[in-house]
Amino acid sequence: MKKITKATYLKWYEDMLFWRKFEDKLAQVYIQQKVRGFLHLYNGQEAILAGALHVMDLSKDKMITAYRNHVQPIGMGVDPRRVMAELYGKKTGTSHGMGGSMHIFSKEHRFYGGHGIVGGQIPLGAGLAFADKYFKRDAVTLTFLGDGAARQGSLHETFTMAVKWNLPVVFCVENNGYAMGTSVARTSKSTEIWKLGLGYDMPCGPVDAMNPEKVAEALDEAIKRARKGEGPTFLELKTYRYRGHSMSDAQQYRTKEEVAEYQKIDPITQVKDIIKKNKYATDKEIKAIDKKVKDLVSECEKFAEESDFPDVQQLYDVVYEQKDYPFLPHKL
Repeated sequence: MKKITKATYLKWYEDMLFWRKFEDKLAQVYIQQKVRGFLHLYNGQEAILAGALHVMDLSKDKMITAYRNHVQPIGMGVDPRRVMAELYGKKTGTSHGMGGSMHIFSKEHRFYGGHGIVGGQIPLGAGLAFADKYFKRDAVTLTFLGDGAARQGSLHETFTMAVKWNLPVVFCVENNGYAMGTSVARTSKSTEIWKLGLGYDMPCGPVDAMNPEKVAEALDEAIKRARKGEGPTFLELKTYRYRGHSMSDAQQYRTKEEVAEYQKIDPITQVKDIIKKNKYATDKEIKAIDKKVKDLVSECEKFAEESDFPDVQQLYDVVYEQKDYPFLPHKL
């Protein structure tokens, strides 16, 4: 695995802090009704993305996930200003303001969504991997899903094909404890989701996903296996979300004490503690990172606020293009 160094920890701290503050700002403007519809935040789960990006080859590897999908494309290289503009519904957004919160997408940066249908991305992730194997592109697809999506029938159908065809895909369950407001214990007798992989003779196991280093180690092994043509891996990334399922979630299914206990092992705090313990940065340097993050979030907000909403004509421009019917010329 690529060595984890001082620079790695400093990058992890800056990236994870930015992702957290970026979404904190989204929560704020959502209350102000500047962002509409649904809004599912990633707060608490940032170590997963940080660890994954450390071991992926961003020049060819792909990522696909569910609707908690704002920070992943940013990590993959998408301009965060465009991500925030998309949530505002502005034409400078990643999908010109027509995708919104649950459908961030960037073919250029190999981020394939952003899917609102629970479990809908599971077979699509295997499909991306099938294409890479077919065209011999030496790429791996990381397919993320929630613990609730692990109960979808499409998962089992996809697992059957993935292991049969040795597809270069890594299936990652982000088990944050609750499928919306339903705990894992209420949906299955077995609470160890990773054991589903055993029935398919697929390498599988649990991972402490509050720690980016543990995530990186597990994903590095899985990615290397996939790249060597040895097929898929199924990992249960044990994490926690501090906010509700979405902004409309009253969170009556858990206590404040439970959330507080998990906040004691916050991934950002863990990384910051290691930076201080190893003297990777002084307090002054850490404050400088904090300010840099705050300024970038403000820049994203300003960009989104000042961007224009799309014209009505755009509704027609994104439907289809017919070469022998020139009366509705496409602008996109």
